[in-house]
Amino acid sequence: MAESAAPRSMTVPLTAFALGAVVALLVGVFGKVHDPTLAGTTTLGFRTVISMKVVLSIAIAVLAVLQVLGALWMYGRFGSTAPSWVGPAHRLSGTVALVLTVVVAYHCVWALGLESGTLADGKPVPARTVVHGVIGCAVVGAIVVKLVAVRSRRAAGWFLPVAGGLLFGLLMLAVLTSTVWYLAAD
Repeated sequence: MAESAAPRSMTVPLTAFALGAVVALLVGVFGKVHDPTLAGTTTLGFRTVISMKVVLSIAIAVLAVLQVLGALWMYGRFGSTAPSWVGPAHRLSGTVALVLTVVVAYHCVWALGLESGTLADGKPVPARTVVHGVIGCAVVGAIVVKLVAVRSRRAAGWFLPVAGGLLFGLLMLAVLTSTVWYLAAD
């Protein structure tokens, strides 16, 4: 008698989404109550922390696009079987993207915090800044969801692509509300 595959459960995705939401909320609360400071940050050789974050964000965006292309290739969406090197390259580029995202997120939350309301000079915080901060918190939560999806053997088949798509979309929004805006403003 053949053994059946482990039952697919909604428990894993629902738990992952709940955990991701809690993590995003906690990052937002920390960003709001933490006094922003450049102490404990690095520029990695760039002129400023912002310059470093812009360059790393561009690299993250490129890696995220490569992640989507690699996933589509591995899932057979390009009409041919992916070569054996695509899987390891996908994992490596995903790991690099994760590390770079954590570095950028740390520098955003630690050096800038989560701004809303009014600035110290009485001017309102720009809507773009508020939106970017909330999206950044959501990115951290989506990372948690994606890590659970990658490691889960019992989740429904739709969970990994949905988690990856969610993370990709949020990363692109974060880049559009920061790096693209910063480069266009220069």
